[in-house]
Amino acid sequence: MPVTQPSGDPRRRPPLPEILVSLSGALFVLAGAAGLVPARSALALGVAAGCALAGVRLAWLAGGPISHPAPAVPPAPTGAPGSPPAPVRSAGRSPAAAETAYPADAPTGRRVRQAALSRRVTALLDTAVLVAGLTVAVLPLTDAVYRLPVTLGGLAVSAPLYALALLRLPGRSRLSAAERLRRGVDVLGLGISLFFAGVVLLPPGVVPPAARVATAGGAVGLAVLLVGALTERRRRPGAARCLGGAAATLAGLTLLVVLQAYDAPDRAALAAVPPLLLGALLTAVGARRAAAGERPGPAGPPAAWPGLTTPAGIAALAAGHHLWTVGEFTAPAMALGLAVIPPMVLREMLAAADQRRRAVRLAEHEARLRALIADARPVVPEHGADPLSRLAGRRELLGRLAGRAGGALLVVDLLGLDDGSGVARPVLVEAARRLRAGPGPDDLVARLGGTGFAVLTDVGPVLAYALGTRLVAALSGPYPSPGGPRRLRVGVGLAETTGGDPEDVLRQAELARRRAVQLGGDRVEWYDAYLEEQLVRRLDLERELPGAVARGELDLVYQPVLALSDRQPVGTEALLRWRSPVLGTVLPDELLPVAADLDLLGEVGRWVLDRACRQLADWSDSGRKLWMAVNVTPGELGAPDFVARTVTALAAYGVPPERLVVEVAEPVVTAELPTVVARFAGLRSLGVRTALDDFRAEHASLAQLRRLPIDLLKVGPHLVGPAPDGQPPLIEVVANLGDRLGLEVVVEGLESDAQVACARRAGCRYGQGFALARPAPVERVEAWFEEFPSTLR
Repeated sequence: MPVTQPSGDPRRRPPLPEILVSLSGALFVLAGAAGLVPARSALALGVAAGCALAGVRLAWLAGGPISHPAPAVPPAPTGAPGSPPAPVRSAGRSPAAAETAYPADAPTGRRVRQAALSRRVTALLDTAVLVAGLTVAVLPLTDAVYRLPVTLGGLAVSAPLYALALLRLPGRSRLSAAERLRRGVDVLGLGISLFFAGVVLLPPGVVPPAARVATAGGAVGLAVLLVGALTERRRRPGAARCLGGAAATLAGLTLLVVLQAYDAPDRAALAAVPPLLLGALLTAVGARRAAAGERPGPAGPPAAWPGLTTPAGIAALAAGHHLWTVGEFTAPAMALGLAVIPPMVLREMLAAADQRRRAVRLAEHEARLRALIADARPVVPEHGADPLSRLAGRRELLGRLAGRAGGALLVVDLLGLDDGSGVARPVLVEAARRLRAGPGPDDLVARLGGTGFAVLTDVGPVLAYALGTRLVAALSGPYPSPGGPRRLRVGVGLAETTGGDPEDVLRQAELARRRAVQLGGDRVEWYDAYLEEQLVRRLDLERELPGAVARGELDLVYQPVLALSDRQPVGTEALLRWRSPVLGTVLPDELLPVAADLDLLGEVGRWVLDRACRQLADWSDSGRKLWMAVNVTPGELGAPDFVARTVTALAAYGVPPERLVVEVAEPVVTAELPTVVARFAGLRSLGVRTALDDFRAEHASLAQLRRLPIDLLKVGPHLVGPAPDGQPPLIEVVANLGDRLGLEVVVEGLESDAQVACARRAGCRYGQGFALARPAPVERVEAWFEEFPSTLR
């Protein structure tokens, strides 16, 4: 919420005014109970002080000036809160957490609307608190016959006000079907137990209609509010406090209604002071924290307590009190008490199902990790020398590792060699010879099986890393073979020997070796805990990605492209997001490599192209003359039907071809240059525009620029700004080159007004980046478009 909050941390301990008001409320209750002050006056004074303080706090928030906070900082890879954001290379790779806000340098129409919504929510909470306080304050001045209608009126007014405000608090997210079911069961169980408690705690005999309605309505409302507060306490603490405050306030008013319906003694009404006072202060504290702009955090796994045990405890205590005072239950009361059991059983079944799913997932993780480590290659003898390489075996290696508190273990793998072929045998013998020549005389060289070897050394980790680098250079050299010399790629994993279990040390080195292979080989990777987390994350991605398109989990966000001359939107770039209910939001840098390994790039690419064309058609129908850029990989371009699929998508939605821009990143073009040239030529013949993304302005880039049939050239922010040697910015050179070649230059990743001004001075027509507009879902982008009537042309 973009309202400026009071100075200080909203999560600090309660300030002095709240403490003094709470103490004064307790003193008024004691004075009223002792007869020193009339009970209803004590009730009014105790509650009015808290409601007045909360009303002032909320009124200040509702009328405070609009602030423009900095963009939210995405979590660091290690999960450390508050870590500074990494420099953004391009807008297309920006963190998902930055997609829902626009730059804070100017009060845009969207920010004004956000501020207005924030003030309305806070004003509703303020009004609800003040209505509750005024209701209690006027009771001593009201005739006895009118007190019940006044209290009912206050409850009837404050409850809808609270409901309207709580439903519009920031951070609400769409619940999954399982979460809706779990929350519904929790509300049902708690609501029945509260209603049962209200029924059996009411005095025996005829129940007044007001008490009956208040008991039933209060049980339902309190159940909804309390379940919401308990489930949101970790993800949205501010909203949870507002929910708890509403529950306490409405519980206090409901108690007053029941007491007045039974004409209870005045001193009994003092029992409503604690919930009313607590509710007002909690509402103010929660609104203050929400106004500070809290970001929703992870909800965490659902806890069995208190969702499962609270209904049972309430029902048991109410039943025990009833037995103690009355001694027997009526048939309806017994049926109502037994009705508490089915929701509890269902809640326990849901909790058991959650535990089973988590156990299965953990077992899958462990099995996949073991499968990654276990090589499907022949096993060498556990003892003695390997007959092929004349190296030590696995058992001797583990024996030397036992109890070893220093040194390092390197696991080496030769990539691209079929160890079962006759050609591989001389290569393995030569590799073993090179391995023996590299380490020191006291180091142990062993063969693990297939194309895997290990080196156990006494040197420290830094020297062991240098040894691994020398082994990569030695083992990747040419090997003689009947078909001519051949080169191999080498992956080396390094783990320190810390005196732990030998199998664990070997597993760690194997994990590091696996990472080196994933990154393409010819490198040394060092094991650490984060590496293992990455591998587990990779397993999760590989498990969840198949079927993501069919499940509707993919999404597009759109980053506007603006004309730098007048900052009017001229186009957008479609950026892929995977909204996984298990893994959260996954960005393309993480998603696409997994999709490529699973052969899902074609399926994902078809979905992106179809969704982008459909959105472009919607904007065209509404009169917005924009173009849409879609990122593709060389692998997608290489598909024989890529051009045909593009034609089909354009025709299906009636999109003019010149409104679609297909762009590919320049660093990955070189290896597939002939394919990219052919596909781009085919697209341009249809009228589709093409773009080269991440242009680096290097010699090789300039050499291949003439060969590529492109219309747009996208450059990063590293070209904007003065050169280190005092020469003019490189962006001027690129802009001149683009002008000579007939290319439009788009500068992406612009994060400051200075960069925008530099790009404009250089002659670049278009730009995108956080300084202009952030990526956002379609609804937010369309709301932002409304500020530019000239785009409807």
